[in-house]
Amino acid sequence: MKRIAITILSLILIVACGVDAPRPMSVVPTPRQVAWHEMEQYAFVHFTINTFADREWGYGDESPALFDPTDFDADALVNVVKDANLKGLILTAKHHDGFCLWPSAYTEHSIKNSPYKDGEGDIVGEVAEACRRQGIKFGIYLSPWDRNHAGYGTEAYLEYYRNQVRELLTNYGPVFEMWFDGANGGDGYYGGANERRVVESGYLYYDWPNVVDIIRELSPETIVWSSSLPDARWCGNERGVIDEHCWAMATPEDMYPGGRDNMPVLRHGQEDGTRWAPAEADVSIRPGWFYHDYEEPKSPEELFQIYLTSVGRGGTLLLNLAPDRRGRIPEEDVASLMAWRRMVDEAFRTDLAQDARFEATSSRGRGFEVEGIQGEDSLYWATEDDITSGDVVLRWKEPIVAKYIVIEEYIPLGQRVREYAVDIKDGDAWYQVAAGTTIGYKRIIPLEEVVTDQMRVRFLDARGTLAIDRIAVY
Repeated sequence: MKRIAITILSLILIVACGVDAPRPMSVVPTPRQVAWHEMEQYAFVHFTINTFADREWGYGDESPALFDPTDFDADALVNVVKDANLKGLILTAKHHDGFCLWPSAYTEHSIKNSPYKDGEGDIVGEVAEACRRQGIKFGIYLSPWDRNHAGYGTEAYLEYYRNQVRELLTNYGPVFEMWFDGANGGDGYYGGANERRVVESGYLYYDWPNVVDIIRELSPETIVWSSSLPDARWCGNERGVIDEHCWAMATPEDMYPGGRDNMPVLRHGQEDGTRWAPAEADVSIRPGWFYHDYEEPKSPEELFQIYLTSVGRGGTLLLNLAPDRRGRIPEEDVASLMAWRRMVDEAFRTDLAQDARFEATSSRGRGFEVEGIQGEDSLYWATEDDITSGDVVLRWKEPIVAKYIVIEEYIPLGQRVREYAVDIKDGDAWYQVAAGTTIGYKRIIPLEEVVTDQMRVRFLDARGTLAIDRIAVY
């Protein structure tokens, strides 16, 4: 993956030639968001008392005695994640049932009252340490809704929840992402009340700005995935499909007006959005999020298609794995996962563009030539100010067989491209083989298998000066 900072060499060239970099767009990613984009794919792990109660959503009245994995090994779990080239792991520290996978000082409804390691276990701590040992980034999912806590819906619960945010980040942080979904109440145990409690507005009740302030204080580089003030947003479905037309920008007030999902904004983003809030595709390898022995994992081919419609559409892939009652990822899930990894590695192993000669209709000047988009350095191609369209032609000495073209924008300066097309040359004529709208961090464009010795990418319209980080062909 390219480094985002411009190399010393390119800086010297720019200064020597008096060529300035393009002006950034009005909304650009923070460094932590750029680093998050570069992860591309990471794991979700849904494992808690629901695994043993055979539920997706626990009611909150489950006894801690149910939680009793017979063969949990945090290093084995993280090793599966690492072998699949997933760059991080987000663990369900607490789901809607309120059961805590760490010995929280603020509740008895936790692992400390379970049979696991005779009450001395700490799944959050064990996984966090295993991630650090193996070089995998660690993240936390902490459900805002709690069907166990007697005070849910009152100020007392808010104090409890914030205490747990502080507790987790102090004991197990820093974390690369904190994940807060939009579940805002309903039927629950609530300390024995057994009633329905629905908060009118999750944004107002949870006071997310206060929660985010705690995160920024204790773990400044954390990506906040939530329904308000987000660093990343939901893509609008749980199928792993980011829309083909997708901006990384959005206005928070427009994403969840009145606490309700605004699906067009979640799916497409907003070209004029006020915040960098790119789409994350969350999807489970099984039909459910937690393990159920009657379910089967997705095939490697299904996972490969999900990769193309998530990472390949400018977002990230959050792929859920569900440990069974042993605490292990089922063998059939591991087999499918590793076969998928091999498919991705094989499809994108050899960049045929490395052997091509690049030409562009225009260039900003030395340091921003089109040759800069070949390879893994930090150079990028840029056009002159107010030039918002242009062509890049790739020529090979011998015909190549192409199945995919990958285009990346230089996102530290913002997302720009509104429309593009891809052509191949057959004899003396050009033929269009693909077209689309947005690109963003990365666009993987599947092609009907084509044979050609010339390919052309036409950038037809953009919000500003073109700034293209890479064009690759596979």
